[in-house]
Amino acid sequence: MELPGTPDLRVQLRRSARARRFSLRVSGLDGRVTLTLPRGASVRQGADFVRSREEWIRRHLEDKPERQTPGFGALIPFEGYKLEIVPGTGRAPRLDGMQLLVPGTAESVPRKVETFLKHMARDRLAEASDRYAAKLGRDYTRITLRDTRSRWGSCSSRGALNYSWRLIMAPVEVLDYVAAHEVAHLAQMNHSPAYWQVLEGLCPDYRDHKDWLRIHGNTLHAWVFRD
Repeated sequence: MELPGTPDLRVQLRRSARARRFSLRVSGLDGRVTLTLPRGASVRQGADFVRSREEWIRRHLEDKPERQTPGFGALIPFEGYKLEIVPGTGRAPRLDGMQLLVPGTAESVPRKVETFLKHMARDRLAEASDRYAAKLGRDYTRITLRDTRSRWGSCSSRGALNYSWRLIMAPVEVLDYVAAHEVAHLAQMNHSPAYWQVLEGLCPDYRDHKDWLRIHGNTLHAWVFRD
């Protein structure tokens, strides 16, 4: 569905047998607008609903951070700081103070920076997970990194920890909080009061870091590393 305007709005439609009412979602990651239609609702009714919420949609789209692609001269977030991407030598990117030296052509920079960030994220998240698991006296089975859109981490019933590798761009304390959050699920596979008590024992100031992700998390997803 498209609504004319400046700019035109494109809205994806999906139908859900479980939905009881119209539901609009504006992704904070890529600006995608999705309307969920309940059973029995017509597309025309959906279009009327979208028009009634057009001002709300456009306001949320204005708050979406501009997408960025890493290249020479760009400043990319890393552990809460800004690294300048500059030409380098050798086979792989490496840190030099507040610079990230990236060898190769300009066209190869996004892919190489993404690989660097994933490698560093695995090291940092493994270290943080090991530390909190030892403190809790629990073991996890494995760590998996993904580029997840809807969550920063998860813990399966089998003790497998899953994280977004983009956490390496957040402050170290925020990455640590997410690791503590997921490790706490090894003791409490829920979000009950008992779970929050476990988390507070691992990360007493978790609320501050949770708020940071709520406010700034979409800026980490604004970086585009491939088409």
